[in-house]
Amino acid sequence: MSGLPTVLAIGETMGLLTPDPLVALERASTLRLDIGGAESNVASHLAHLGVPSGWASAVGDDPIGRRVRATLGERGVDTRWVVVDPSAPTGVYFKDPGPDGTRVVYYRAGSAASQLGPAFADTLPLAEVPCVHLTGITGALSDSCRALVAAIIGRREAAGLPVSYDVNHRPSLWPSRDEAARRLRAEASRCDIVFVGLDEAHALWGTESADDVRDLLREPAVLVVKDGERAAYAFDSSGRFVEPTSAIEVVEPVGAGDAFAAGYLAGVLAGGSTEDALRTGHDRARAVLMSLGDF
Repeated sequence: MSGLPTVLAIGETMGLLTPDPLVALERASTLRLDIGGAESNVASHLAHLGVPSGWASAVGDDPIGRRVRATLGERGVDTRWVVVDPSAPTGVYFKDPGPDGTRVVYYRAGSAASQLGPAFADTLPLAEVPCVHLTGITGALSDSCRALVAAIIGRREAAGLPVSYDVNHRPSLWPSRDEAARRLRAEASRCDIVFVGLDEAHALWGTESADDVRDLLREPAVLVVKDGERAAYAFDSSGRFVEPTSAIEVVEPVGAGDAFAAGYLAGVLAGGSTEDALRTGHDRARAVLMSLGDF
């Protein structure tokens, strides 16, 4: 690939193990090996929708790291900004289905991606690509990753270019809810297109409705609030928009939010209306909800 992608997603991708068939992890006898990471999920869906996308991160010099790069390359994602760290492993995580939903079990402490810092921003075309996509996961991985996120957002601000940001609150990565609430709000307030689930906004900030979330996050030019199986809301300079979802049989929910974000971004980048972008987001999310994998 010679030209730059339209969207560059930055963040950790890991090996993903899912019980197949879907049973509690402690009772599983067979696991399906795939890859998963919020940012590369977005890049994968964008590539599938015809939007040139890239993914930047670090992986270990190990079989899982090689599988991550190969799989994303096969999906049409530009991986030229991925570094291989021989001193740290590629992270892995497990899906643990249960009666109250799917829990995610991480083994990512000390991973190659968690070692990244602000110097990594120097290697990226941050003043050139039209859109950069981040999530709140990256800054929770380590102090150096937190500094990396700040450097990326700062460079995009200086260049007058947008940042897309999915809050993606992962409680197990944070020392406390209060710290997560403070830092995720601070990061989101500096970005241009922000995605957040109504349930995670309630858990973080105590908001009850999509309008409450907008009252809290006034800074982003675009705010998209996802209300699970009911609807998605978008707030921008044109006003407030709502697009209901349609009823489907959910197989497994993890990764649907990433698919929605990619669909929405693809709709916006194609020049469609806000309503069209919300509908494209729902279409991509449905595809993930009806499958075992994140993509």
